[in-house]
Parts: sequence; structure tokens; C-alpha cells
Amino acid sequence: MKYLLLGYTPAASWDAESARTPTAEALAAFAAYQEIERELVGNGELVSSEGLGHPAVSTTVSQGAAGVMATDGPFTELKEVLASFAVIDVSGHERAVEIASRIVRVLGEPVEVRPIMGADFTA
Repeated sequence: MKYLLLGYTPAASWDAESARTPTAEALAAFAAYQEIERELVGNGELVSSEGLGHPAVSTTVSQGAAGVMATDGPFTELKEVLASFAVIDVSGHERAVEIASRIVRVLGEPVEVRPIMGADFTA
């Protein structure tokens, strides 16, 4: 079954991190995450994984009274922003949560686990 792992980071942290050189601690966390990715690629569980661009360069498309419109950036009231995603293909929800837990331990930020609806979706 496929799951989408959504990685979130505090908006204020993202702004602070992008303004300076990564710390040794941040580089170590990223290296640990890359090791998890290598393992998941090796055992066939990782379908895709990508970091996302800064929220300031995003566009939100929504429908209002005047019709569909595009506006710059995400909604300003967000305290956390979507920073990355991964698609995994695993045996079930328990394994997806196990992988997300490992990522949270190394990166220290929340990961949302959501099943991807497809032909095998039963949850």
C-alpha cells in the first residue's frame, strides 16, 4: 500500500535556516535522513522523495466569489509549512508509521502519514 509522508517545519525556523549556513547538527540530521532514504531505496519501499521550495515562492490557487484565482505564497496564518514529501510503498499503516517515526527522530519535526487512495485502498 502506498503512503504519502508529509514533512512539516515551523515557518519561522525555515526563514532563519535559509538566512544562514546550516549548522553541524543540521547537516548531521540531514545525513541521517539520507541514510534512511538509501535503506528504503535498497529494499524497494521508497517510491519518491523531494524537498520543497520556500513557501514564499509558492502560489495558492483557490476559488472565491469572483472565480478561480492564483495568489502568491501560502496562507499567511500558517505556523508550520509543508517542507518535503515522500511516497512509500509498504506492507501497511504500521510500517508507514515506523518509517515516519525514524524520520521524526532524526529531523525532529512532524511527519504526517496519509494513505494514497488507489485500487488497493481499504482504510
